[in-house]
Amino acid sequence: MSQQETQNGIDNVRQRSRKETLSILLGAAFLMATSSIGPGFLTQTAVFTNQLKASFAFAILISIIINLIVQLNVWRILAVSKMRAQDVANKVFPGLGYFIAFLVALGGLVFNIGNVAGASMGLNVIAGIPIAWGAVISACIGIMLFLYREMGRAMDQFTKILGFVMIALVLYTVFVTKPPVGVATREAFMPSQIDWMVIITLIGGTVGGYITFSGAHRLLDAGICGVEHIKDVTRGATNGIVITGIMRILLFLAILGVVWAGHTLDPQNPPASAFRLGAGEIGYRIFGVVLWAAGITSVVGASFTSISFLQTLFKGIQKNNRWWIIGFIVTSTVVLITIGQPVTLLIFAGSVNGLILPLALLSVMLAAHRKDIIGEYRHPKWLTVTGYLMVAITLWMGITSLGRIFTMFG
Repeated sequence: MSQQETQNGIDNVRQRSRKETLSILLGAAFLMATSSIGPGFLTQTAVFTNQLKASFAFAILISIIINLIVQLNVWRILAVSKMRAQDVANKVFPGLGYFIAFLVALGGLVFNIGNVAGASMGLNVIAGIPIAWGAVISACIGIMLFLYREMGRAMDQFTKILGFVMIALVLYTVFVTKPPVGVATREAFMPSQIDWMVIITLIGGTVGGYITFSGAHRLLDAGICGVEHIKDVTRGATNGIVITGIMRILLFLAILGVVWAGHTLDPQNPPASAFRLGAGEIGYRIFGVVLWAAGITSVVGASFTSISFLQTLFKGIQKNNRWWIIGFIVTSTVVLITIGQPVTLLIFAGSVNGLILPLALLSVMLAAHRKDIIGEYRHPKWLTVTGYLMVAITLWMGITSLGRIFTMFG
């Protein structure tokens, strides 16, 4: 073989390797994004758009900015340390990682029950399948992903495909409902009304609890970590927030077009009525597909990430990782079928996640300047300052949100 042929072979290997890296990065971004785009995401967006109209654009903008700061801090520190969040927390303060892992797993389980419920409701809308059977069918599809030998790659492809499907379908609905884009753009920067409780809820539902760590843990599993991959990790985190933001904005605009036209949403199922009022029966079926896709991808993300918090702490879980993930899905499904109450669970899950975030983020920020954790890596000052600011803000938000829940159910 000539020197030129040898060089061409090396270049081809490098090119394939780079493509694989980019594919994993996009998969991690979609895992994080689709984990946050669950049934609660759809319900929150419909309810708040109906409540605030075009002013909801400001809440979306603020939540995107906060989410970006949180994700950049978490993804970068975990990648450089080459450790999962629970292990970093245990380094910062022995025992803290176990506590965070317990909270994340518990919050993830609660969220997952709602996710399975959302997926089953989606199948009910699409084909009239009873809720219980819809839950079983959706759970089986989720379980099949984790039975693949390369379950990481299967998970990446699954979330990417359904992520693109959701964006395409909601984009179509935006064109049908014809929202006042100019008004929404103005309100994003100069809102006529601001509701901080809405912003609290948005943050808890899109970056709280396990969601913050889903993409970062996926990259650690794939070996995309260390200082040499910091640019890739930053790109992955940014892409995840961008994908989430695009979906939130498109969904907001689709529903805003309906509300702006003077329609009243059904309080029993705001997002479903918005799609039906805006695009007729076709819109209602589209909602069913979006709801199922949002539910099933969130089931995958919640199950994978929740168990990833436990696997390095308990050898039995690490050795039988995929079976614990499958057991997590089965448990969520059984609880839903036997106990139910998906709406109450969705509300509670958002508040639990909002409380978990400041504690987990604080442990990551404390690790950002520990050489025994991150080596010689120097974390950007602007991320350090804004990261600690987010700790304070999310702590206040978490306490306020939890107090609201106790008042609601007290």
